Order: sequence, then C-alpha cells, then structure tokens
Amino acid sequence: MFSNESNQEKSPQEIREGEKEFIKALKKKKIWAYEALYDRYASLVGGIARSYLNVDDVEDVIQEVFFRVYKSIKRFKGDSAFSTWLYRITVNVCKDTLKKYSKRSETFTDFEDDESGGIGEPASEVDIEEDIRQQLRIEDFRNVLSQLSEEDNLFITLRDIEGLDYEEISKIMDKPLGTVKSRIYYARKRLKKLLEQHGIGD
Repeated sequence: MFSNESNQEKSPQEIREGEKEFIKALKKKKIWAYEALYDRYASLVGGIARSYLNVDDVEDVIQEVFFRVYKSIKRFKGDSAFSTWLYRITVNVCKDTLKKYSKRSETFTDFEDDESGGIGEPASEVDIEEDIRQQLRIEDFRNVLSQLSEEDNLFITLRDIEGLDYEEISKIMDKPLGTVKSRIYYARKRLKKLLEQHGIGD
C-alpha cells in the first residue's frame, strides 16, 4: 500500500521505487491502487478545491479529479512528480468548474442541516457560540480571498493554505519559478490589504 506512514520509514530510493509500482498499478486499473490514491490525496485535492472555489462541498470536484486520473494515467510519463501532475489536474478541474458556474456564491451554497437526531451529548451554549464565531471567521476569510483574481487566489491556496513549495507550484501553474515567487509576494500584499479593509487579522 502507498502511504505516508510507510514512506517515513523508507529510503528515498525505496520511496521512488514504491511510487513507480504504485503508478504501474494505477495504469493497470488495480482497485487497491485507486483506494490508496483516494486515501492519500483526497484531503489535499479537496483542500485546494475548497479554497479556490470558496465552498465546503467539493466531493464532486474530488470525484472528477480522480476520474480524470483514471482516464489519463496511461499518458503520465513521469516527467514530473505524480503529485504535481495530480495537482495540475485539480487546478484544471477547478477552472472548468468556475467556467460552468460563474456565480459561485449562488451556485455553491451549502443548505445542509444537521439531522443527526441529537445523538451524543448536546453542546453547551458557550461551545455553540465559539463554533459560530469560528465559522464566521472562516467564512469572512473565504469571502475576502474570493475577491482576489482567480490566479492570485490559487497561488495563495497552493502556497499558504496547502503548503506546497515554490518549485512544485511552478510546475503546477506552468510558470517560471521567479514569476511564481513574485506573483505570490504581490498576491499576499493584496490579500493583506483586503483583510485590513474588512477588519480581519492583526
């Protein structure tokens, strides 16, 4: 199985060989390989989509990303890291999604109610109030982030939210490393100004 935990115990050579075997299994449409793919990358793909699209429910996006991997994995030549290739697919799916739904705030609204039936102990009023404040802070940040250009939004998401390094972002965005660093620098400045205007942050 292809996992982060096992990778921590292996040498770089063993990790590379393990990834080669994993990719071979994906190309052969092995069920275990796609289960491992989902386990390892679903949360990362979802994080990028969630921030870029400014929505909570991104399961359809995740499924579309993995469907495209399934369709195109045989064309993966290993010129870049598998994760870079996967994130590039994620970016493309997000861009396609925005093209279909230009009015994100109207299209991607989560009206899901809690219908758990009261299982477990009820939360205290203090807990509920803190949860509401936290959700409002997250929502405020997302609203501000959405005011950036789509590309600036994506640069911030990849670097500051998902924690990818500049080199990987350069490959994902297909832009020179210097351009990536410059764009992220100025995107951060624009984001900071917007946050200050909305009274968010220090």
